[in-house]
Amino acid sequence: MDDNTTRVRVKGRPVGAPSRAIGDRVVVTRGSLFKIATIKDEELVAGPTILDPASFVSELKSGPLGADLLTFTQRLPDTVRRYSYPVEWEDIAAIPITTYSNWLKTQVEDGTRRAVKRATKLGVETRIVQYDDTFVDAVRKIYDESPSRQGKRFWHYREDVDVVKSELASYLERSTFIGAYYENELIGFLKMTDVESTATMTLIFSAQRHFDKKPNNALIAKAVELSELRGMAYLTYGQFVYRDPNSTLTHFKRRNGFQAIPVPRYYVPLTVKGSVVLKFGLHHGVAGIIPPEMLKVAVGIRAHYSKIAVLRKSAHD
Repeated sequence: MDDNTTRVRVKGRPVGAPSRAIGDRVVVTRGSLFKIATIKDEELVAGPTILDPASFVSELKSGPLGADLLTFTQRLPDTVRRYSYPVEWEDIAAIPITTYSNWLKTQVEDGTRRAVKRATKLGVETRIVQYDDTFVDAVRKIYDESPSRQGKRFWHYREDVDVVKSELASYLERSTFIGAYYENELIGFLKMTDVESTATMTLIFSAQRHFDKKPNNALIAKAVELSELRGMAYLTYGQFVYRDPNSTLTHFKRRNGFQAIPVPRYYVPLTVKGSVVLKFGLHHGVAGIIPPEMLKVAVGIRAHYSKIAVLRKSAHD
C-alpha cells in the first residue's frame, strides 16, 4: 500500500491531501496542528463505510500517515449504533421514498407544490441527460453566469473545462444527470449517485436568471420520481444542517420534503493528541468552541466582506 496524495477541495480549491489505500478504501487526512483521517467519498462508496473497524484502525496506526483521529459514519438505512467508539449523531437530509404522489401531496410544503406546478406551467421540462461535451459546455455556461453566489466567491466561475468535465464524471457508472430545460436551454441540473438503496444527490445547480421558473424544485421532483421507479428507499442531500439551522439551504431541504434522519458518526483517537482533540471538541474546528450566537455574527461579517471582495473583483475584471 503506497502512500499518495489525493485531490480534494478545500474552500473550493483543489489541493493534494495525504492519502493511503487500505483495502478498497482511500483514507485522506486534513489538518496541520492535528490530523484527522476520513474515508474519501464515504457517502458514495459501496458497502459499509468500514467493514472491520478494529482491523482498519490497527492498519492505519501502523502506517506512515500520522493521523491523530479517524472519523467514519454509518449510512442509511443502517441507523443503529454498532460500535463502542466515541460517537456523535449526524443528521442526514433524506426523503423516504414511497410514491411520487405521496411526496407531492404529504411530504413537501405548500410552497413547493406551487413551485413544481409553476415550473411546469412556465414550460420547464426535466429529463435524464447524457454526460457528454454538449452537457459539460451547458453546465459551464451556468457556472460562468456570475462570479458570486449568495454574496460569496463562486469557485466554479470560469473554471477550466477539463476540471468541470472531470468533476462531473466522478462515479459516472452509478450516476444519473437530470437536466431542467426552458426553450431547449439547460437552466439547471442535478446529479445523483446510486449507493445501494439510496440515491445520493451530489450536485444541484441552476441559473440565477431563471430563478422565477423554479428549476431546482422541478429537478428534485424528477429525482423523487426516478427514485420511486428504481425502487430506492431514500433520496439524500448531505447533512440536514450545516452549522446554522436557519440557513437558506436547510429551509430549502425542509420545504422539499427532506427529513433529518440521525446516523452514528464515530471518532477513533489514534494518538494521545487525538484523544485530547476529541475531549475538548477541537475536531470541529473553530465552530466547535465558539458559542453559536458569536459564530452567527462572525459568519455574517465574513459574508459581508466576501461580498465586497467579489464586487471589487468584478469591477476590476
